[in-house]
Amino acid sequence: MYLKLIVIELKSTMDQKYKKIVMKFGGTSMADMDCISKVADHIERELSNGTLIAVVVSAMAGETDRLISLADQAGNNMQQSERDVIISTGEQVSSAILSMILNRRNIDARSIQGWQIPLITRGIHGSARISNVKSNHLENLMKNGIVPIIAGFQGISEENRVTTLGRGGSDTTAVAIACGIHADLCDIYTDVDGVYTSDPRIIPVAQKMKHISFEEMLEMASQGAKVLQTRSVELAMSYNMPIRVRSTFIENDFENNTNSTNIGTVVTNEDGILEDKVVSGIAYSKSEAKVTIQQLEDKPGVAAEIFGNLADNGINVDMIVQNISADGMHTDLTFTVQETDLSSAKLVIESLSNTIKYAKLEESKDIAKLSIIGVGMRSHAGVAAQMFSVLAENAINIQAITTSEIKISVLIELKHIEKAMKALHSAYKLDQN
Repeated sequence: MYLKLIVIELKSTMDQKYKKIVMKFGGTSMADMDCISKVADHIERELSNGTLIAVVVSAMAGETDRLISLADQAGNNMQQSERDVIISTGEQVSSAILSMILNRRNIDARSIQGWQIPLITRGIHGSARISNVKSNHLENLMKNGIVPIIAGFQGISEENRVTTLGRGGSDTTAVAIACGIHADLCDIYTDVDGVYTSDPRIIPVAQKMKHISFEEMLEMASQGAKVLQTRSVELAMSYNMPIRVRSTFIENDFENNTNSTNIGTVVTNEDGILEDKVVSGIAYSKSEAKVTIQQLEDKPGVAAEIFGNLADNGINVDMIVQNISADGMHTDLTFTVQETDLSSAKLVIESLSNTIKYAKLEESKDIAKLSIIGVGMRSHAGVAAQMFSVLAENAINIQAITTSEIKISVLIELKHIEKAMKALHSAYKLDQN
């Protein structure tokens, strides 16, 4: 009886009619006039259902890269505030174009920039963080039948300067707006029709998930899945704002029944999900690099010196493994960083050669991080043992391991990543609906 009640409650939650939503369209959705026309179709459909909507848009595909190149040619990369002014214009163009197309369809729409909301930010230019969304202006527009078309990725600092939120920042803008206007849902439209159990380009039998918890999505995003920006999921989890990932281009997403459980993947809190699998998904990252410091002096403060200096230089360290030598006086210290940070990490370690004593510094780029993720791990034993057994049966050596309550990550050779993913996907029965 208890199980039946949970299922009924879940179905009710997933099938509800949303009264107020935020719709976000990424760069591929805004790529050209034909794509933007499809975006307008989605907006028109939601309005015909009586839904109040606000829209957030990214720059047209490739436009931000072009603007960054233009800024670089100007010569002074230290003027981040002026860089932000340049690279934020892509979203400004997108918002105006979409607004014009909607008005041509007799839909009252208005382009809105971050400073006009205003969306207040703090922190450094290029990766500012949202501190406040003053939503009165947006809500008044919506109540008067005007659709605000909001330029994502941007805000305004307390010093009254344009800021940008970092790559993928339009996702964060959309979630912040949804929280600010107390929307029922934040729809993220992209070129995929939901979140899959793994990358379908590698595993064709990967299954689209109807729903996934915030924590699982956060782990998936941070471990390499590119569907949602990590910061947007963190924000949604903090304010319990459901996100639905859906496609701009798949015809099923144009159906009138926009609340169908067959459309997209809903990211929501764990309480609203009935778990039937211990492992929900498999993520991977090929952009990892490994650094090993051999014969490092084993004494207090050495690790703090190394990782403190790496942090001061903006280098994020992921996996860490330390092996103490037999004499108890030396250790081998291995850690991973993003491949783009490898050269900087080596320079930092080499600069400490007079402070810390070590025999040799080694690097490797031929590695990949593989993660299994699922809230069911909290209450099930043997998940790690099964993972390690599957990898051993496929002659795949594990170089490092990290764990959390709902995630196990291993470092393996890059050449084995596809074989490992397929073996684990099958072992945890993710091939099945």
